[in-house]
Amino acid sequence: MKLIFNETSIFYTRKGSGPALVLLHGFLESATMWERLSMTLAQKNTVLTIDLPGHGQSECLDETHTMEIMAETVNALLQKEKIGTAGFIGHSMGGYVALAFAELFPEKTDSLILLNSSPAEDSPERKQNRDRAIELMLVNPKGFIQMAISNLFAETSRKQFASEIAALKKEALSFPVHGIIAGIRGMRDRKDRTSVLKHFKKRKYMICGTKDPIIPLEVSEILSKHCETPLIKVESGHMTLTENYEEVVKIMLFID
Repeated sequence: MKLIFNETSIFYTRKGSGPALVLLHGFLESATMWERLSMTLAQKNTVLTIDLPGHGQSECLDETHTMEIMAETVNALLQKEKIGTAGFIGHSMGGYVALAFAELFPEKTDSLILLNSSPAEDSPERKQNRDRAIELMLVNPKGFIQMAISNLFAETSRKQFASEIAALKKEALSFPVHGIIAGIRGMRDRKDRTSVLKHFKKRKYMICGTKDPIIPLEVSEILSKHCETPLIKVESGHMTLTENYEEVVKIMLFID
């Protein structure tokens, strides 16, 4: 299905009926990451998945895809589908977008589940790494994408999930270079939203990977405590949904 937002084509899917859930993918991913989980959740919910701008089958909106403009895109989707309120599950960058949505549209946000994500802004070192990533994307996009996706998985699980890693790389290599760069800029420039999560008084959880190479476990523990948000730990790297799918499904059904 397609949504036109700011004269830009945005791809999305809708399944099931019941209370609405919006599933937001991470950087170098697309709505396809949610295919299995969305089928399960759609048994009790209206489930929307979206290809965020510059990813999957969606076109680019701008030179920088801020978390706010991506949240506005999600809001346009809810308006098109005539959905008043929704719960959000966001993986990594998708969690940043979910928090931006909760800040911009608190009355439309029923719940927040951050999967391998963080309410904090990038550290100065991380911002420098984003700048280096942009430089790499300009000179060797294939090399950057292949390296970046492998690095999302726990070292111990890369061999086990070799076919999944290959599929992710193949899909990400089809995304426009300027779309990927726009996403990197948006993540680099995003603001701190720890106060948004802390003061969000409806249902909220953080789910983290015990071997996450991107957001270390101890960082998730500190943020969870500071933001007064329950933390659920799963044995995995940054790709918890792929690396420990059955455990994530159990958690989603339990907290539902």
